[in-house]
Amino acid sequence: MNESILITGANIGLGKETARQLALRKETKKVILFCRNQAKAEVAKKDLEAETGKKIFEIIIGDVADADSVRKAVEKIKECIDAVILNAGGVVGKTAAKITPSGMNDLAATNILGHVILVEELIKHDKLKKAVLSVSAEAVPGVKMLGMKPVAMKTSSVDEFAAVLDGSYFGDKFEAIQAYGYVKYAATMWTLSMARKYPDLKFVVVSPGNTKGTQAPNNLPPAMQFMLKYFMMPVVFPLIGGMVHKLEVGAKRFVDGISDERYKSGVFYASKEGKLSGELVDQSSFYTDLKNTTFQDNANKAIHRFIK
Repeated sequence: MNESILITGANIGLGKETARQLALRKETKKVILFCRNQAKAEVAKKDLEAETGKKIFEIIIGDVADADSVRKAVEKIKECIDAVILNAGGVVGKTAAKITPSGMNDLAATNILGHVILVEELIKHDKLKKAVLSVSAEAVPGVKMLGMKPVAMKTSSVDEFAAVLDGSYFGDKFEAIQAYGYVKYAATMWTLSMARKYPDLKFVVVSPGNTKGTQAPNNLPPAMQFMLKYFMMPVVFPLIGGMVHKLEVGAKRFVDGISDERYKSGVFYASKEGKLSGELVDQSSFYTDLKNTTFQDNANKAIHRFIK
């Protein structure tokens, strides 16, 4: 039972809804909102207190794309935390290909860099007691019905993962939407590697699925934003079935992922093959690269090339 949980990107969307649901569980004594912006975090905290009737929310300010910012944030955490939900991230938008001071592109830094440092610093200082949930996506195994191809790297070597993280893997045709699946694959494999390295902690990967009410579409090109918001989400996906669900459902996947013993360490759970909603299943049952421990460790090593 998790009494204290830290959630990154907790002031909006899935992060905020996950904080709300966790606060309503009787065992929860503290929810830490790990956010980049103080003002937005304060608004979220006020909203959550009003919605839940509980004064258990704390704020830690840190930017998951900035290594030093995350390290300073960890220093402010004085008590042990039971669980961490690595929710911050997304497609990012126009700055996705920009190289950050770490050497990673902005897409990779936002989805991976700070999360890895956060978890490893907490472990290093003996501040993490039970579980880590890393957020991934069905973009990794792909969804054929929507033309989403599975991530298909040639060797999944350290060099190849590193090329994904600095963007050189994509040459002159860097497209954030395409690169996103590869970045999430790297983050997923790091998490699975950590599950083997720290068997006394639970490291689980969960996709929220295709969820309404998030900010995710806002980072897409205008034409794609319009198509997704006003045609695909409200019209097409509901007709197909198993392709979209409400914000509360996506967030509950995270709550269950860290709280329910059915979800095991070292496993990536997402929708059934070809779906974006519905039952959570082990993705390695049809995307077998996830089982390759060498690939997992290669992702871990590649990420640490950018951590100084």
